[in-house]
Amino acid sequence: MNAPASSYKKEDFETDQDVRWCPGCGDFAILSALQSVFADLGVPREKLVIVSGIGCSSRLPYYVNTYGFHGIHGRAPAIATGVKLANPDLEVWIATGDGDALAIGGNHLIHALRRNIGVKILLFNNRVYSLTKGQSSPTSELGQKTKSAPYGSIDPPFNALALALGAGATFVARSIDAFLPHLKSTLRRAAAHKGAAFVEILQNCLVFNDGAFGRLTDKNARGENLLVLEDGQPLVFGRRHDKGLRLNGLDFEAVVMDGGSADHDVLIHDERRSGEGYAYLLARMSDHADLPTPIGVFRDVQRPCYEDSVRAQIREITKEQGAGDLEKLLRAGSSWEVRE
Repeated sequence: MNAPASSYKKEDFETDQDVRWCPGCGDFAILSALQSVFADLGVPREKLVIVSGIGCSSRLPYYVNTYGFHGIHGRAPAIATGVKLANPDLEVWIATGDGDALAIGGNHLIHALRRNIGVKILLFNNRVYSLTKGQSSPTSELGQKTKSAPYGSIDPPFNALALALGAGATFVARSIDAFLPHLKSTLRRAAAHKGAAFVEILQNCLVFNDGAFGRLTDKNARGENLLVLEDGQPLVFGRRHDKGLRLNGLDFEAVVMDGGSADHDVLIHDERRSGEGYAYLLARMSDHADLPTPIGVFRDVQRPCYEDSVRAQIREITKEQGAGDLEKLLRAGSSWEVRE
């Protein structure tokens, strides 16, 4: 018998499937975090759906005891859009990777975000194609040596968050597989958002790109390299929290906080700014070696959801013209007559 949604435990979202990820893969932490968050949501399991494409991340539907759909390469947003439109009451999540989402699936991703369809998109970013044994992906760093670029990648990498913001995403966030409390908090925020939520999860691939985010996770280095975003709080980082960020023209610069006038220039994080410009600047910070990499919620704003607008349009047309007649539509003038 199913447990009441209010009394779910993490174990209720585990399955009897063997988890087929390499030992030490960061995907295990993401799976554990998601199962814990689902248990806390109070949503019946039959109201939760996970859709995926192809890649290591896309095995996720097998390992979570909800409805799931393992689709084809890059098409998870299209499938999830159909699921959400057909039944808006479902909570629809997408598990995808940097290759699945940003290469063959890039077109579907940007349109799901611009439409603000009410799905939650989790992009596992390990900067490499892992399932197919270590080729360069759209987020591989310049100079990164892979099976398909043995002398180093010469392609400029995609910035996943900047892409999402450019597509008009209403919720954009980033977390790291190794920071479980932060990851769970970020997933809860995404779950609570009405509309499309995009979460990039920096994820370590122990086999083909180990240590890709070591500068952010190493205890001795992360204080200088990591900026944890908190709404309403100053943009402060550093091992002693003695550095802040201010605007210099149209870009950020770091300043030392010593009680002087520079302290007053440090920006206060505002994730609900109406325009994308501020969040976009934050997203591009990770491209600069002399600036920290932000994690947390970059943007959280509201605008109408696609599924609500579609339903409202159908109601209005039905009110004016009555219910549709499928048989009449099929036999309308724009049809073909096939003759031998």
